[in-house]
Amino acid sequence: MLKNTLVLFLISIGLLSCTEKDINELKIIPLPQQVEQLEGEFEITKETQLYVSDSSLNSIAQILIDKIESTSQFKLAISKKYPEKDYVAFVIDSNIDSEEKGYFLEVNSTGAQIKAKTAEGVFYGMQTLLQLLPAEVESQKFVQHMKWIVPSVKIKDAPRFKWRGMHLDVCRHFIPVENIKKHLDMMAMVKLNTFHWHLTEDQGWRIEIKQYPKLTEIGSKRIEGEGYEYGGFYTQDEIKEIVAYAAERFITVVPEIELPGHALAALTAYPEYSCTGGPFKVRNVWGVEPDVYCAGKEETFAFLENIINEVVELFPSPYFHIGGDECPKDKWKECALCQKRINAEGLKDEHELQSYFVKRIEKILLKHGKKMIGWDEILEGGLAESAAVMSWRGEEGGIEAANQGHDVVMTPGNWCYLDHYQGDNRVEPVAIGGYTSLEEVYGYDPVPKDIAEDKKHHILGAQGNVWTEYMYTPELAEYRVYPRIIALAEVNWSAKEQRNYDSFLLRLDNLHQRMDMHDINYHIPLPEGPVDKMVFTDNIKVEFSNTRDLDMVYTTNGSDPQVHSNVYMKPLIFADSKTIKIATVLKTGKMSRVRAIHLEKTNYVQAVEPESTDSGLVEKYTKGYFLNTEELDSIVSWDESINLMKPVKGYKRDGHDEAYASVFTGYIEVPEDGIYEFASNLDQFFIAGELLIDNNGEVKRFSRNNSTIALRKGKHPVKLVYLNNIMGGWPQAWNGPKVQFRLWGEKEFITASGEIYSH
Repeated sequence: MLKNTLVLFLISIGLLSCTEKDINELKIIPLPQQVEQLEGEFEITKETQLYVSDSSLNSIAQILIDKIESTSQFKLAISKKYPEKDYVAFVIDSNIDSEEKGYFLEVNSTGAQIKAKTAEGVFYGMQTLLQLLPAEVESQKFVQHMKWIVPSVKIKDAPRFKWRGMHLDVCRHFIPVENIKKHLDMMAMVKLNTFHWHLTEDQGWRIEIKQYPKLTEIGSKRIEGEGYEYGGFYTQDEIKEIVAYAAERFITVVPEIELPGHALAALTAYPEYSCTGGPFKVRNVWGVEPDVYCAGKEETFAFLENIINEVVELFPSPYFHIGGDECPKDKWKECALCQKRINAEGLKDEHELQSYFVKRIEKILLKHGKKMIGWDEILEGGLAESAAVMSWRGEEGGIEAANQGHDVVMTPGNWCYLDHYQGDNRVEPVAIGGYTSLEEVYGYDPVPKDIAEDKKHHILGAQGNVWTEYMYTPELAEYRVYPRIIALAEVNWSAKEQRNYDSFLLRLDNLHQRMDMHDINYHIPLPEGPVDKMVFTDNIKVEFSNTRDLDMVYTTNGSDPQVHSNVYMKPLIFADSKTIKIATVLKTGKMSRVRAIHLEKTNYVQAVEPESTDSGLVEKYTKGYFLNTEELDSIVSWDESINLMKPVKGYKRDGHDEAYASVFTGYIEVPEDGIYEFASNLDQFFIAGELLIDNNGEVKRFSRNNSTIALRKGKHPVKLVYLNNIMGGWPQAWNGPKVQFRLWGEKEFITASGEIYSH
């Protein structure tokens, strides 16, 4: 809040440059190159005429006509000649001093003119014009008593990078056509121009291929760990619909058909193109699948060529993405045909076999006039001559490829992975991991310092990657994407030296309002600090913060907070039990989800002195696939052993993978009196007879239901309930049962195991 206040103060006393002041007041995202705000304004009314200088601009003009008509219920008239006044003019002029995709926008009391060398430039100018209008211009319904006023300005603008992208994985979780159109609308609004559509994976094949119908009949469906069938795919007509919709917005759709790895869905449908011949099942857990396309069979390349032949007809994009990442070589090492291929082609190893595979696909694509692009693993074993690289494992692959003279799109995980957490994982919906804040995305520069000066032109731009493993609904995907993709849009469009994060935040509310008009479920930072249950013995001080220093409002009377509720200003102190309900509020009045924090005054739980002090817990376990702890109530036959609870990755019961459930009992020892926070991936964790953590039915990749309890130094009885199942694509066995604890306020958790447990 202090930074934003300082910027507003500087604006008010005139210490910012004219350009910075104009930009902040006009609230345009992404930042134009040059902005000058003039005196006066222009109002679009039912008398306003729309002039287009060239028929290539008709579809752009129609977008403006439709937006005005839907919100105002009047239709802009088309003028065949340039009006003298009360006009909006779209003009193509090849002689203007502008970059190819740039534009000039001038608004005065007479009218508004957008001038550019190309239709694409005019389109970007129109997007800026729309952002200068009230946000309600994006409404899908009639807005009463609204004046469509545009401030007088002069703007000169052009993009910094050619590739301004958003990637979307629709394989882990399917995104319907109407939701993809919402993303394309938002991309157009902030001048993103490349939609990378990830269409095939181990977990699902999502594009209709007429020559191979089983790809969608079989490969588009999987049986989830919860027992139900999940599926979905796009018909070729739906693909064409999306591609056309994107093209109207000057967005290129780049298809991705994964190879040679991440292909289990295809191999489930056509196992003959694998090394082993199957049978397979479409993968219902995340991660990397060892079964990949067989590189030793000529039939594999014929199969892929036939698929490519159909796909290229649907996508006019000059680029075709072949994946190429995370391809395990184990099956190739064991496959006689793959080894024969290595020997016949004089290859050194399986890495060069992957390069051979990729280069053969490149030749197929070149026949169609397509440029191949893939993840940076395609560098391994030698890069295909015409290939471009997406650098995702950091920036190193991009630096190497650019210095070799290959084009590069930067997508490093630290800045461009929009599936990462953007807040405290204890309060945010479960995600894959990582942490990438809005500020970190905004601070990224796609041109690494280690690229030679004469190779920097090979950096095409940056792209936000949206992997949907833990995005179970289209709305949750939006929650991850926005507003971080908007920050990346400004990174891609605007000059590095112009960008300022505080200015961006001031301008972002304009986009918040427009996202509301498009029903986008964007992220509003949640209040962070305490966990949902806080105990105390005397009094308690509760502190809150959020990742963007936004205002927070709260109540203590049980009601949900409203915009006018108490504003959190400083730590709150309580001497009695209370429930705090708190939410973050934007300047637009939109509020985050309400958090309820239960403060409970309590006494210390006394330690016990058990007769036995042997290490570990008593484990009762039973075979069977269980989805919730209630199912254990009917089990009468249990096996029993002693478990030292050592943390083991890839945890198994008795060395096998059969599904089972375990109930552990015994004691846990804490080193001193105190308020302890416990965290666990268990289904349930009881201590001193209290159900402290209940993760029943949730995805337990990370602990999100941490809780506190007041404990005296010493041993306390515990019960741990653990179901070895798959929830939301996450297999519990990948982590195994784990309990962690720490004194409240300390930074590091202690993982309970060995001597900490006893029975």
